[in-house]
Amino acid sequence: MTGQGIGASLIRKEDDRFMRGRGGFVGDLRPAGMLEVAFLRSSFAHARLKRITIPPFIRSRVFIAEDLAGVAPIRADTALAGFKSSVQPILATGKVRHVGELIAMCVAPTRAEAEDLVALIDVEFEELPAVHDMLEGRKPGAPLVHEHWGDNLYLTTEIDANFEAVAAKAKTSVTRELRTARQVMSPIEGRGVIAEWNSRLGQLVVTSSTQQSHIVRAGLAECLGVDEGQVRVIAPDVGGGFGYKGILLPEEVALSWGTRKIGRPLRWLEDRRENLTAGADCREHHYVLTAYADDEGHLLALDCVASVDAGAYSAYPFSACLEAGQIGSILPGLYDFAHYRCRTYSIATNKPPILPYRGVARTGVCFALEVTLDALARELRQEPSDLRFKSLVRPEQMPFDNIAKRHFDSGDYPEALRRCLDAIDLKAVRERQRRGEPDGRLIGLGIAMYSEQAGHGTSVYAGWGIPFVPGFEQCHARFTPDGGLELRVGSHSHGQGHETTLSQVAHEILGVPHERIRLVHGDTAETPYSTGTWGSRCMIVAGGAVASACDQLAMRVKRIGASLLQAKAEDVRLESGDVVANSGRVSVAEIARTWYRRPQELPRDVDPAGLEVTAGYKAKRDTGTFSYAAHAAIVGVDLETGEVEIIDYVIVEDGGVLVNPMIVDGQIYGGAAQGIGTALYEEMQFDSRAQPLGSTLSDYLLPGFTEVPEIRVFHMETPSPYTRFGQKGIGEGGAIAPPAAITNAVNDALKDIGAELLDLPLTPRRIGEAVMRARPKKSAQ
Repeated sequence: MTGQGIGASLIRKEDDRFMRGRGGFVGDLRPAGMLEVAFLRSSFAHARLKRITIPPFIRSRVFIAEDLAGVAPIRADTALAGFKSSVQPILATGKVRHVGELIAMCVAPTRAEAEDLVALIDVEFEELPAVHDMLEGRKPGAPLVHEHWGDNLYLTTEIDANFEAVAAKAKTSVTRELRTARQVMSPIEGRGVIAEWNSRLGQLVVTSSTQQSHIVRAGLAECLGVDEGQVRVIAPDVGGGFGYKGILLPEEVALSWGTRKIGRPLRWLEDRRENLTAGADCREHHYVLTAYADDEGHLLALDCVASVDAGAYSAYPFSACLEAGQIGSILPGLYDFAHYRCRTYSIATNKPPILPYRGVARTGVCFALEVTLDALARELRQEPSDLRFKSLVRPEQMPFDNIAKRHFDSGDYPEALRRCLDAIDLKAVRERQRRGEPDGRLIGLGIAMYSEQAGHGTSVYAGWGIPFVPGFEQCHARFTPDGGLELRVGSHSHGQGHETTLSQVAHEILGVPHERIRLVHGDTAETPYSTGTWGSRCMIVAGGAVASACDQLAMRVKRIGASLLQAKAEDVRLESGDVVANSGRVSVAEIARTWYRRPQELPRDVDPAGLEVTAGYKAKRDTGTFSYAAHAAIVGVDLETGEVEIIDYVIVEDGGVLVNPMIVDGQIYGGAAQGIGTALYEEMQFDSRAQPLGSTLSDYLLPGFTEVPEIRVFHMETPSPYTRFGQKGIGEGGAIAPPAAITNAVNDALKDIGAELLDLPLTPRRIGEAVMRARPKKSAQ
């Protein structure tokens, strides 16, 4: 209506308080009488608990498993056939299964004093052999993480789509074994919880840095054995989540029990050592992937065996098989081919549970597929982009059901690749390679493409049988008596800018000024039920819900406005926050004042529900939208040091209609920075006893300002036919393709010496070793 609705690059509302240090995070909150909590955590990855000795003078401030009477363990099950359930105790009983597992909760006036209590507790362990490598864990005779299983497999899945028929058609094939490192999600704000008992309401109030307040409430109620109405979960400002804060924490359960026991509010704030060693792991995949093609380079088939290290437990609501379970459906990517086979293994190890991380499963899958396609192109002596053009789904095929039964809603994949190649200037790069670099470095160009399924709905999750299935997303919207607009949604922002973008949706329909629109989110007592913020879903489903609620409000204000203007309802329109008729105009604010304060002026047949509505929304087809992108990287590789410099990086993305292009750019920049970390820096290594080898940010490397280049982002906008405004999910995409694009660029630089990198991250050591292995081969030739 005013150029500030859908499509406007508005400054984020949130930034005023965040940039001034006025945000309200868990660490900023201190209820009266609050005590601090520190946890005694296991120093062994796999061991029996023989004895816990607590000095008598601190026993009243220390709690162990035997104290938690009536508290149930965490169960994160699924109805998928063959799944083996893990039961995660709140505080360890019998044995520990990973370093950092909770053993005792210590309570004191300050965190330092609570940590002093931890140091006074003596635990006698009987160490057991540990499963430190998932491939070893699959072998007969491996130590068992959960003895009653008989093996270490949470779940095995298999897809076979006419695979055997490829043998007569395929002229060329390549096989690659690829591996991604276990990473640690590292939001600026770690996890944090405050638990307190409201005796007036008879209600547990948990303030948590979470992405899924309603799901956490359900999990807490199950573990504590209480009605969900007795639990209120509040997510204040959240300083980054990325999936790490999308689960129920044993710490949340322990503090919720403890506050009733002690009668005082309790707070736990995760420190960086806990973050690194105890619970933020993700992305550890292994692939053996074969790609088949005809003589011209058309992709004919993929054959894959994929393994995922799922750690010791499945986190609530569900984590153990989330990665491997999706590999089979994601692996075909944006390509059209007829034959496919994929077997996946979700493997238990003595490491922390694997958790969803930005781009769940897609980053590893994109890496495996796109790196293998480049190897196929080298085998066929083709330009990698030419090979892709031959097999990409074409725009005229949309909507398209691929070999894995993914329903692509819209897009022009070849055009995205063309624009990316034009921006990176393929011909100029090849000429630069032929000339050589004055400093002796080798230059490489790598491309990678992906599609991201977002906004998954009921039809996708109903068959999984997990603790949550998304349904209708709801928004409660109401006008205040002075004409302000309140929006209440059950999802929550942890950096996406929902206070701005959802305001833009409301403004698009009602024309209410942005400064008069307020978003309430993240509080189970004040918002409609939602499965929360995950899977790049919020702009699709929460945006649709806000639009639906505002549509209903628009009809109501037009009805009242028409009466005030003495016009027919069908003859008025909403324009810039006013109801307009030939006889004049009346502001929405004046209509609100009439409803609340001058009801005698309302028409007799006015809707008694007034200016307050709750509306639900589902996309026309809830199998998800599919955003996509083409990434291209130019790198320089120093053969002597193994150092990689990203010289240029281009992204051409299509997220459908962009509600706020500036926020989208920020999401892509941030995701790409995380993808660069996956490609070049981040790796949590474990020794043979499954001990994590990084406990500080000196050991675990994150990319900083100097490691992230000036990324160039270009937008395409192919509307989704299934969503309210044609929008698609965009929050995770930036993190998916960089590892594949950068690896392909490094391999392109090294192709003439016969070196190839297949393990992430591409550290100087790995590059140096690959070069050393290749040089003797080159000399022999």
